[in-house]
Amino acid sequence: MATLLTGSEWNVMECLWDQAPRTVTELAKELERRVGWAKSTTLTTVRRMEHKGLVRYEQQGRAKQYFPTIPREQAAMEQTRHFLQKVYQGSVGQMVSSLLEHKALSPQQIQELSRLLEQAEQEAGPHA
Repeated sequence: MATLLTGSEWNVMECLWDQAPRTVTELAKELERRVGWAKSTTLTTVRRMEHKGLVRYEQQGRAKQYFPTIPREQAAMEQTRHFLQKVYQGSVGQMVSSLLEHKALSPQQIQELSRLLEQAEQEAGPHA
């Protein structure tokens, strides 16, 4: 199931990935600090996410303790695949070429990319 998160959903998920479980009150305080949200915005967003299956809760006394239902890495990968498909027709090469053409990568980032590609090539073996 591919789940693309909206910007608001990313805000909530970042809080939960950083520390879970959290109550709506705890999320509201953190999201007010991070992005200036009112408690009502947090409550509305969390309820919508609950219906979508992005978060779950466990009742602890009078408070609901919220947890993310998908790991950060999964959400990031799904978002990345969607972005690549939408903007570069799924081509990583086109994306990197565009970044290089527009000088959007620092020498350190190019070196890191080169290292990652070498590592992937070694792990793939001689006839991958």
